[in-house]
Amino acid sequence: QVQLMESGGGLVQPGGSLRLSCAASGSIFSIDAMGWYRQAPGKQRELVASITTGGSTDYTDFVKSRFTISRDNAKNTVYLQMNNLQPEDTAVYYCNAKNVRKINNLRIPEIWGQGTLVTVSS
Repeated sequence: QVQLMESGGGLVQPGGSLRLSCAASGSIFSIDAMGWYRQAPGKQRELVASITTGGSTDYTDFVKSRFTISRDNAKNTVYLQMNNLQPEDTAVYYCNAKNVRKINNLRIPEIWGQGTLVTVSS
């Protein structure tokens, strides 16, 4: 069974930084794209950033220049470095993996992590 395990959330003051990690496990051969989404209370889940196997990245406008997504393909792990956090960044951050191929060639279209809470408050 393929799983995504997030870590790194917590409470931080405005202007502070956090680094989220998400490790995929479960006999994985490859993952086409990994990314981070977030969902604030009362709002829909939205894309924050994504990265392909080749390193191409995509960011939503509200995090450009503040957040950086990176990936270690050998470890099937994706990171999100978040700098200059603001109260409006408070949300549950979810890891996402698209087009996961297992070593037995089974393909899984999409997987979600359980989420990690990021709270930005003074």
